[in-house]
Amino acid sequence: MDYKDLCHKVCILAKEVGQFIKSERQNAQINIEVKGSNDFVTQVDKASESRIINDLKSILPEAGFIAEEGTETLQGEQYNWIIDPIDGTTNFIHGLYPYAISIALKENDKLVVGVVYEVGFDECFYAWKDGGAFLNGDNISVSRTATVKDSLIATGFPFTNFQRLDGFMNSIQYFMENSRGLRRLGSAATDLAYVACGRFDSFYEYNLKPWDVAAGAIIIQEAGGSVCDFDGGGNYLFGQEIIATNNNTFNEFKAVVKKLMN
Repeated sequence: MDYKDLCHKVCILAKEVGQFIKSERQNAQINIEVKGSNDFVTQVDKASESRIINDLKSILPEAGFIAEEGTETLQGEQYNWIIDPIDGTTNFIHGLYPYAISIALKENDKLVVGVVYEVGFDECFYAWKDGGAFLNGDNISVSRTATVKDSLIATGFPFTNFQRLDGFMNSIQYFMENSRGLRRLGSAATDLAYVACGRFDSFYEYNLKPWDVAAGAIIIQEAGGSVCDFDGGGNYLFGQEIIATNNNTFNEFKAVVKKLMN
């Protein structure tokens, strides 16, 4: 399998769909459906996902799909695309950046391709297995920050699942008092891409889905960083929680999140 070739084809696709999303936001009436508490989908999410899936079927016919809006549910035996057509739908609805397209390819149980296209700044972050990580053609790497104290940290606020809110608020207080600051952008895929290129030093969030994190996770790993669940294990794709950092702060940051969030 030529992961590099696949990745470049997905980048082209993501950019094309990104321009469609941008034009729809400018020119169309946005019809909003409510999937759950504070959980929304628009006709643009669904149309974008359908376009992505149709093109990916041509790129890799044998692959199945794990897609947020469920426009295709057939899963493959070996290959599966993991897709979020608009990560940051609430931002999109309000005309606020960032929002991003997130597309990853999983071969058996390993992520092998990841693309995050952030629409607002026309930035395409991408990586393939053992190929390094890139932003618009340039190599990227995670930061070299050595301590949590010197880190800029990203997170996401709970919006449907508040069962772990006490621990989360404790973590917020800790990082407010013991880091350079916290940011909440509203798009986990973008947060992860920003860790990969060193804009953020660390990111953590719970109640995330595979399509939120899959592409960003492999981009971070190929950029020299680390990802794990809150216990330090590998169940970040389907375990609904993720830590992502550079390698210098990984152990310190993981220990804080594990203590406060578990």
